[in-house]
Amino acid sequence: MRFRPCIDLHEGRVKQIVGASLRDGSAPQTHFIAPHPPAYFAARYCRDQILGGHVIMLGPGNEDAAAQALAAFPGGLQVGGGIRPDNAAAWLSRGAAQVIVTSYVFSDGQLHRARLAQMVAAVGRDRLVLDLSCSKRDGRYVVVTDRWQKATDFAISADHLALLAEFCSEFLIHATGVEGQQRGVDAELVALLGEIAPIPTTYAGGVCSAADIEILSRLGQGKLDFTVGAALDIFGGVGLCYEDMVGIQ
Repeated sequence: MRFRPCIDLHEGRVKQIVGASLRDGSAPQTHFIAPHPPAYFAARYCRDQILGGHVIMLGPGNEDAAAQALAAFPGGLQVGGGIRPDNAAAWLSRGAAQVIVTSYVFSDGQLHRARLAQMVAAVGRDRLVLDLSCSKRDGRYVVVTDRWQKATDFAISADHLALLAEFCSEFLIHATGVEGQQRGVDAELVALLGEIAPIPTTYAGGVCSAADIEILSRLGQGKLDFTVGAALDIFGGVGLCYEDMVGIQ
């Protein structure tokens, strides 16, 4: 189990927001706006050699900021947000270790295998991460897209994860029901992923204390990496200290 850092970008700035509050025409619920540029955080992760973190572009207007972060830690960060076959290679050339994709391969409520194959052709399996952020609907966790507002028919199951593992090297999974709320992890989802995740998987959502990290370790069977957002002190939080997270590698 490893700590994976994050840089969430909204309107070109590093922010911590409740992801499910992102909607057109209204301001999202925001916990923190950083006084530092994204390259500041990337350089810090580079200094501490914490590999495999992610830069997420939440909506338009974040391309320059993302490029600056990647330049500060070349080969050390993944990038996601609006990634498609026609721009994926450019992000790799800007220094991204891997690209993260959701909406391009999940659209109209379902998985499009042809689009998934296009992504693999564009960057290769080893450079592709699939974001399977999910919400619980009718007793099962299903992938959600379009700023987590649209549910797909693709459930998080052993068979489905085994299928997708043939096309990518990692999964990034936000528990959307608790993400950004600092009220604990989704233990049921953590336990499920601990049982069925066939490739490296990073869990995000609700991590706000040492107790949550212990739950991740125990229920995730030591297999799940994790990220911390709003609870981390470098993002204005009080629950967890970044320097303590650096040691979880």
